[in-house]
Amino acid sequence: MSQEGALTNPSKERMRSGDVSLGMIVRLARSADIARIAKATGHDFVFIDGQHSLFSLETVGHIAQTALAIGVAPLVRVRSCGDPSISVILDNGATGIIFPDVNSDADARRAVEACKFPPVGKRSVSGGYPNFDFRPVPLTQAVPALNDSTLVVCMIETVEGLANVDAIAAVEGVDVLHVGCNDLLTAMGLPGKFGCPEIIAAIERVIAAAKTHGKFAGLGGERDMERQLAFIKSGVRFVTTQTDIGFLMAAASQRTAEIRKGLGQ
Repeated sequence: MSQEGALTNPSKERMRSGDVSLGMIVRLARSADIARIAKATGHDFVFIDGQHSLFSLETVGHIAQTALAIGVAPLVRVRSCGDPSISVILDNGATGIIFPDVNSDADARRAVEACKFPPVGKRSVSGGYPNFDFRPVPLTQAVPALNDSTLVVCMIETVEGLANVDAIAAVEGVDVLHVGCNDLLTAMGLPGKFGCPEIIAAIERVIAAAKTHGKFAGLGGERDMERQLAFIKSGVRFVTTQTDIGFLMAAASQRTAEIRKGLGQ
């Protein structure tokens, strides 16, 4: 994933090329094997969910470093823009942070400050980064390389965040504006109403803000294939496909149903 002083982020490179970057949300798996499964199933990134799942930092690090080694971008959703674990997560292999509930440009600036080294942000310098396979890369090379390859993903999942999406998109250092459809629909008083005019308009508004400010638009929660493809064609470049729990449940349910149907039960 890296040469001396150089880094690439598979998710960011995919989006930069104009293609869509696909990610698997990791909520169940505790083994780094999930990174290999994500790669084998065509995913560009893993979305390690530190907001809703009981992951230790050590588990997050093991998954992240395996993903890093095999060309899958390890991204971690933290609990908030002020999560004190952001620095240690980035120092130990993650190549991006996903921030929930970004409601304002002030929130977005806090997100950037936590992820980027000066002069862009306020991230503390460490050494022996796994991104460089622990080689001693001079900070004159390491700092700009890490700043460029680290994704800052701001989730738009509240009415306030949607209202301020243009100001959020204008913040230097933000890479992705990611619509969290489940939370946004709930905040709008429309829980579970995927495909309703209000959420379609909201997603279109985020896509427009991303285009205006040179950022990437993301989409999460929407699982209807027809609508998902339509949004990708409209400009969404960062998409979560499903959770590991969702994939397991779907495949297991299909297999047991087929067996019982075959037995005439």
